[in-house]
Amino acid sequence: MFLCLYKMAATSAATFSIGSTISLGTKVSQLPQSKPLSVRFNSQNTLATFSGLKAATFVKCESGSSFLGKESGAALQGAAAPKAQKSSQRSQHNLNPQASYKVAILGAAGGIGQPLALLVKMSPLISALHIYDIANVKGVAADLSHCNTPSQVLGFTGTSELPNSLKGVDVVVIPAGVPRKPGMTRDDLFSINANIVKTLVEAVADNCPDAFIHIISNPVNSTLPIAAEVLKQKGVYDPKKLFGVTTLDVVRANTFVAQKKNLKLIDVDVPVVGGHAGKTILPLLSKTRPPVSFNDEEVQELTVRIQNAGTEVVEAKEGAGSATLSMAYAAARFVESSLRALDGDADVYECSFVQSDLTELPFFASRVKLGRKGVEAFISSDLQGLTEYEQKALEALKPELKASIEKGIAFAQKQPVTT
Repeated sequence: MFLCLYKMAATSAATFSIGSTISLGTKVSQLPQSKPLSVRFNSQNTLATFSGLKAATFVKCESGSSFLGKESGAALQGAAAPKAQKSSQRSQHNLNPQASYKVAILGAAGGIGQPLALLVKMSPLISALHIYDIANVKGVAADLSHCNTPSQVLGFTGTSELPNSLKGVDVVVIPAGVPRKPGMTRDDLFSINANIVKTLVEAVADNCPDAFIHIISNPVNSTLPIAAEVLKQKGVYDPKKLFGVTTLDVVRANTFVAQKKNLKLIDVDVPVVGGHAGKTILPLLSKTRPPVSFNDEEVQELTVRIQNAGTEVVEAKEGAGSATLSMAYAAARFVESSLRALDGDADVYECSFVQSDLTELPFFASRVKLGRKGVEAFISSDLQGLTEYEQKALEALKPELKASIEKGIAFAQKQPVTT
């Protein structure tokens, strides 16, 4: 079987890994001969992009077909296999393996957790994947462990095993909670998910306080402030390492704009600021890259669709769930960006809901630069030179976002942390 982990180029100067091909530092003279493919080079004559893929850290190829499909496997096998290699011969190119990070997913047996765990399992940067849930996680762990990617999978079930699931972990992802159903708002989830997030973050504080923490559980506008308060009460709060995952808003904005304007999706990047619910989600279409013009009708249509995209999925599933697959994809992209930052990549940018001083609100989603210690910088230029529509929308979202933040803080302050 032909096996390579391929790394899809994601927008916002970040990549989401679903595997690897050839290192970004590989020189053209080192590349095996193959049929022509689309390649772009930078000024140092190194591989900048390779057929829409960006490289990870190793290449391992065996003859046969790819899990990506027969045609994709054949094309990518041809790109990676040395010329005149016999079909029965196996080749392996170890360029710079750095699989050294541990990731924990809390709520890994759920609708988001399972596909997220699969996608994260495929990252070449991970040495161990810890998956936790209150039930049914052992089967998920067994299933994932059969995937022949480098990371080891360990399953943990129930509150008694929660501490061990977090020992030595570098990144914790929390998708745990109940999903949204037709007619429900994110605030309707608050009473249930608030307690879940509080309990899990307490365990994180006790067992891996230095880890990056990714909050997915809705309503993120309130659950992230809950997490912050819990960490403060535990005496381990580092605002640079606590993230509300709003990547899905960016993913949707990029997709919808590319479709609307007939652009190559891989090139599109739309920063999304504010929060992660309804009108608190504000895509800055005027900041779209590559630059593109929108008339007033297009701005209104795209903004409303991006804000209501979650409801679009809930209604389409007719009560059978909410956005799980796209959320898993977006969360995996953010995990990969975090791992790249931890690994020393100096060019990692993502939008995230974090403690911020860009506005008068204590938490705000914006594009940030990630580094080994978490948030290194806020990209304040995104909020400069806004259109009249965007400026009005920004001011209009603040009261609702402020109320959601205060709701989370008030909940956490009334609930004593568990020692």
